Amino acid sequence: MNILKYPNRAEWGALLERPHRDASELRETVKTVLDKIQQEGDAAVKEFEQKFDKVTLESLAVSEEEMIEAEELVSEDLKQALMLAHDNIYKFHTAQKFVGEKVKTAPGVVCWQKSVPIEKVGLYIPGGTAPLFSTVLMLATPAKIAGCREIVLCTPPNREGKVNPAILMAAKLAGVSRIFKAGGVQAIGAMAYGTESVPKVSKIFGPGNQFVMAAKQQVSLHEVAIDMPAGPSEVAIVADETANPVFVAADLLSQAEHGVDSQVILITTSESMAIKVDVEVARQLALLPRQEIAEKSLQYSKLIIVKDVEEAVDMMNEYAPEHLILAVKDYTGMAERVVNAGSVFLGSYSCESAGDYASGTNHTLPTSGYAKAYSGVNLDSFCRKITFQELTAEGIRSIGHAVELMAEAEQLDAHKNAMTVRLQSL
Repeated sequence: MNILKYPNRAEWGALLERPHRDASELRETVKTVLDKIQQEGDAAVKEFEQKFDKVTLESLAVSEEEMIEAEELVSEDLKQALMLAHDNIYKFHTAQKFVGEKVKTAPGVVCWQKSVPIEKVGLYIPGGTAPLFSTVLMLATPAKIAGCREIVLCTPPNREGKVNPAILMAAKLAGVSRIFKAGGVQAIGAMAYGTESVPKVSKIFGPGNQFVMAAKQQVSLHEVAIDMPAGPSEVAIVADETANPVFVAADLLSQAEHGVDSQVILITTSESMAIKVDVEVARQLALLPRQEIAEKSLQYSKLIIVKDVEEAVDMMNEYAPEHLILAVKDYTGMAERVVNAGSVFLGSYSCESAGDYASGTNHTLPTSGYAKAYSGVNLDSFCRKITFQELTAEGIRSIGHAVELMAEAEQLDAHKNAMTVRLQSL
């Protein structure tokens, strides 16, 4: 890995840059697929499944027989793991339920909010080199708690036309309504526009490759809402001399194996720690089945040695990582100073893998620096807040004249009149 010693603050911007790709050709390719899905529906989805996933499909929908078969194929141990994870995710997200209170803002004026579930949501679950059945739990569980009427899931099948059985098992456990065999851009288009088989949804969630992300962003301009803009996965670790280099290296590699464009960064106040971690990364990398992917990812990754804790804190907040691990002695104190991060893992034993699978927090998080403005997926992601207000005659008297004056100052006379006629009626 690249070891960088004591960089000046002026260099931080370039140093912390994410990998970039030319998106112009990508956008055009995505638009071509989306346009055809919008015009031709199921036929176009099946055509692109043949082209991109190399599978001929008679039907896009996963059948009840396939659901039963999948349950038999998943081992009992994995079922138990899925149930444990689902239980913890359910507990954590249930605690986020909104309770609206009626607020008397002035005499005779009462205002309040009500949380209302999004009726139809679409979940995209990748199924290629890493079938992310954990993401099914992360997205469908809060959708179910929120009360979404229809939860639609799209995921690519294999070349035999089968969906990964663990994905189907997780979907059943979390309460998914309908499952369809569609991957990539065609899946996003099907949920955004609706086809003969796939219902049109109001909001799309889920990770994916650069084509999926580009498709989500394109359909969000006119058709549907999306969970968040996103890019390749990433982790930043802040470590001091007390950290365990074996743990730190394992955490860096657990993120690096996600994809060739993932990014991992270590920020440390200890030069000896950086050297130990570098050696340990090389040792563990040689043992990984996904070594080739992780190796390419490490080209974008850095071990950065900084002068002191102040610089470490400033740098981690400037980077705004998707995942942030604080492998330092005073992790509680440092955690108080975190202002930009998707999800934070405190101390040596809080590995990112725990949050990815079973601690209960959500692993669908903002990447590419979007943690400066976006939250990760949570219960509110599946809801809308509707505001209500009720004015009595007393309320008209208490705020009516102020409304008249403000409307008149904005030269909106009809607004003023709507209040004036009520005042006069009193």
